[in-house]
Amino acid sequence: MRNREERGRQELNLNRRINLIILSLSLFGVLIHLGFYQNLGFHRDELLYFSLGEHPDFGYFSVPPLIGFLAAILTKLFGYTLFAAKILPALLGGVVIYLCARLAKELKGGFFAQIVAAVGIICSIIFLRAFSLFQPVFLDIFFWTLSLYLLLRYHNSNLKKYLYLFGLTIGIGILNKYNLLFLVIAVLGILPFTKHRKLFLNRDFYLTILLAFLIVLPNIIWQITHEFPVLSHLAQLQNSQLTKMSSATFLIEQLLMNYPATLLVLPGLLFLLFNKRVKEYHWLGYVMVLVLLLYLILQGKSYYSAGIYPTLVAAGAVFFERYIRNYVLRSIIVSVLLLLTWSALPMGIASKSPEKLVVYFDEMAKVTKNDAVRRYENNKYYPLPQDYADMLGWDELTEITNKAWQLAEPKEQCIIYAENYGQAGAITILGKKYHLPEAISFSDNFRYRIPKTFDREITGFIYINGELGKDIEALFQDIQEVGRVSNPLAREFGTRVYLCRKPLYSFNKFWESRISK
Repeated sequence: MRNREERGRQELNLNRRINLIILSLSLFGVLIHLGFYQNLGFHRDELLYFSLGEHPDFGYFSVPPLIGFLAAILTKLFGYTLFAAKILPALLGGVVIYLCARLAKELKGGFFAQIVAAVGIICSIIFLRAFSLFQPVFLDIFFWTLSLYLLLRYHNSNLKKYLYLFGLTIGIGILNKYNLLFLVIAVLGILPFTKHRKLFLNRDFYLTILLAFLIVLPNIIWQITHEFPVLSHLAQLQNSQLTKMSSATFLIEQLLMNYPATLLVLPGLLFLLFNKRVKEYHWLGYVMVLVLLLYLILQGKSYYSAGIYPTLVAAGAVFFERYIRNYVLRSIIVSVLLLLTWSALPMGIASKSPEKLVVYFDEMAKVTKNDAVRRYENNKYYPLPQDYADMLGWDELTEITNKAWQLAEPKEQCIIYAENYGQAGAITILGKKYHLPEAISFSDNFRYRIPKTFDREITGFIYINGELGKDIEALFQDIQEVGRVSNPLAREFGTRVYLCRKPLYSFNKFWESRISK
């Protein structure tokens, strides 16, 4: 009896030590992201999503509603600051580290597997990048990871509460990004071939589906009332970006975006698919493969599949624990992961100044003979990765726009127009410190706030674009270029701000004719 109690105390103490280490690693992951967040500025997408927070709704043109509601909360708590954009991704990054370790435990992993899983996800480039930006991607990875964890908990315990929590997570996750539907499709496709096939005859299964549906219903109604803008957005992606995604590129980038945690991902996938010791989890490997196949067939972007990788990292950690018993070799595995991550850190986080980042990526391209990380969605190559270039130039653009606004008189008869959502988001969010009005744009969700008519005659027009449009040039007598973005590393390099005055004929009529088209 005493021996049993003693073993129980030892096991409890061990679990506490493991939890303490994992929580410490989770905190470390949070601090990594918060330690470098000021090296660059707002990302263009962050400016868009914060602008959505100015007008919370049950749906938006390119995303479901959750990101807008979260942006509204963050600005209330922290103001329109860069910290407001970075704190939630950093915190949820810590949660994903913890969940990854718990996934390893659910896969029957012990102390070493749980620690390696936590370290492995910290070392993944996609983790570092995704959880440094306020975009739906970091939430998507979180919801995928939590969903798969709950699914494993249900598989191991057969407790229906985990089934309902899975449905709750799926519902909320879809309100962030429709991408989570691919996990649902994959799970439903594999479910008939598992021991849980009888779920199709279980009332709890259908109540779980109903729960998820009711959560998503407000957004479905919004899509219906707005004539399904998600379909228009998908068509735009298909015509502009997804056509450039080949199967070979997709598969190569699956390996690159997980580097150096690819050392865990590949063994983890093979372990789940073929190892007889984890035969009861083979279905999970099949779900992973089916998800990848769906994205390959539909030509999805590489990062769409990011949500499966914390689970595969956890599986890889369990694999190494099972087959590597030598403590020296185990230490080498962890050390290699950390050393490779340190050398590759600027690929995941902007840990250097923009100029030093350029030098780093130039050197990396020479050494590796590969420059894929600087390939933009238009298939062209630039000095910085696209995400980094998208985080430069916005303050300068806003300052130039403010200069134009100060020159505009009378201000009540002047509007600010931006060609893309990044420009419009910068004026709307960063322009608050200058008390600039919200920008008007036809891009993304701004299209839903475009005035069809004006209650006063517009005589001043601040025009933000790469070049002066011929229609604007023909409309105004007095056109002055106030300035242009001068940072050559910014994606908006060369974007100009024009102050247009003295319309040759009614701007209002010109505007109404454009709106009616």
